[in-house]
Parts: sequence; structure tokens; C-alpha cells
Amino acid sequence: MRLALFEPDIPQNCGAILRLAACLGIAVDIIEPCGFHLTDQRLRRAGLDYLGQAEMVRHASWQRFEESRRDRLVLLTTAASLAYTEFSFKPGDTLLLGRESAGVPEAVHSAADARIRIPLRPGLRSLNVAQAAAMVLGEALRQSAGFPLESPTEGP
Repeated sequence: MRLALFEPDIPQNCGAILRLAACLGIAVDIIEPCGFHLTDQRLRRAGLDYLGQAEMVRHASWQRFEESRRDRLVLLTTAASLAYTEFSFKPGDTLLLGRESAGVPEAVHSAADARIRIPLRPGLRSLNVAQAAAMVLGEALRQSAGFPLESPTEGP
């Protein structure tokens, strides 16, 4: 399971997603160009000391990302008709999240193997991209038994 961020433009969201991925043992593909430098202080503040533990792969462009991917690409989009809770995730899936300000272009929509959405109340557009990533990744890991194994906790 992987997360992919298409041309992210808000460093705080990218940092939060990298922290999420580090904690859950998930790799993150960053598809450039980004709307900020990956050394941005706001990214580091959101990611805290988890950034060093995140597996991040940078791709210079959408084309370079496409050349490197092997498994199914699942796009999270408000334009999808299928709810993520109705989708059958597989362990090799890459969950693709679009730009906060613009989503993804039609060529990226067309390249996705599947498109899913988070059901929202009528009249509301979308969730924060980091929150959407956490929700859908949680369901994908649940379905594929992909959560990291926890160490047993000691009792009192």
C-alpha cells in the first residue's frame, strides 16, 4: 500500500501525510512540481520528527511517476460515484490524492484504475486532503490486514 500526492501545494498537509505514513509504515510518492520546497519549515512543523522515518519517493513529473508504478492506482476524487467504503482494496494499491487547490487534470483521472470518493453532506465540496488520506488509508489497511503489528503492551 502506498500514498501518492499529485503536485501538493500546502506544505502542512504534506507534512501531516508524511507523518501518517511514517506511523503506519506506508511509502509516499511525491509527484512534482510541488507548490513549496520540501525543506519548508511548515512541512517540518507538521511532520515533526517523523519525517526522517517516512519513506518518501520524489518523482520529477506525472510521466516519471507513471513509468515507475506497478500496481493499481486508486484516485480519491469528489467526481467519483463509488464510495470508498464500497471499494475492495488490495495490498499493492497506490492511493492518489490531488492538489488541494485543483485536484488532478483529466489525463490523471483517465490513468487511474479506479476512482473513489468520501460521501459528504449535500452542498459541501471536500475534506482536507490529509484527513481524506487518513480516512481512506485506514479503510484500505483494515481491508488488507495491512496495519503494522503492535508490540504487546505490558499490563500493570
